[in-house]
Amino acid sequence: MKAVRILSGGAAQGLVESVRAGFEAQSGCTIDGVFGAVGAMKARLLSGEPADLLILSRALIDELARAGHVVPASIRDIGEVPTSVAVRSGEAPPRLDTAGDLRDALRAADEIHFPDPELATAGIHFAKVMRDLGVWDELRKRLRPAPNGATAMAALAASRSTRPIGCTQATEILSTPGIVLAAPLPPGCALATTYTCAVTGHAAVPEEAATLVAMLAEGQATLRNSLGFDQR
Repeated sequence: MKAVRILSGGAAQGLVESVRAGFEAQSGCTIDGVFGAVGAMKARLLSGEPADLLILSRALIDELARAGHVVPASIRDIGEVPTSVAVRSGEAPPRLDTAGDLRDALRAADEIHFPDPELATAGIHFAKVMRDLGVWDELRKRLRPAPNGATAMAALAASRSTRPIGCTQATEILSTPGIVLAAPLPPGCALATTYTCAVTGHAAVPEEAATLVAMLAEGQATLRNSLGFDQR
């Protein structure tokens, strides 16, 4: 059976899994997806790893389009995702109205879970926020970076510490059992990332990949909203 090979940011994993059954029934083609930090997915593509479809930040898709790695006419935005704070289910979320509130919440935490601060969109931004707030060095021993947001949030859910907290894209928080979304990062610290899909220039199954693009980006608006994608 044919398969659509996807290299995707972890923020879109829940959406892909939600449309998988419908796509496979409609197309007769399976989905073979790799999900992780967007920078790592870009590196895999540029190293020659086969891919039919990319789901990355809009900035990276545009960069890859300029370099001829994706079909420009196939590019479609899925939606905008806020970088957000998470706590374990059943725990009271901290107040996060201001940057000062966020600083206090981080200082009160005994573990801080977040994705790769060099390759993941949310991890890069959150590391910068902690530096801007003046707490990076103070909290260094409590930081628990992970390869991607899904792994970071699973670690938060499994944490046995007293006051853990986490930060990643809202979609990854909403799709992880055992944690809840406390709030987006407050004004002055906030980031909203547009995630975009596109068919690669060397796709082995371009028609099926285009069908999946349509399912991810042109239909299922209610589903996308429920999974944390803001339609603007």
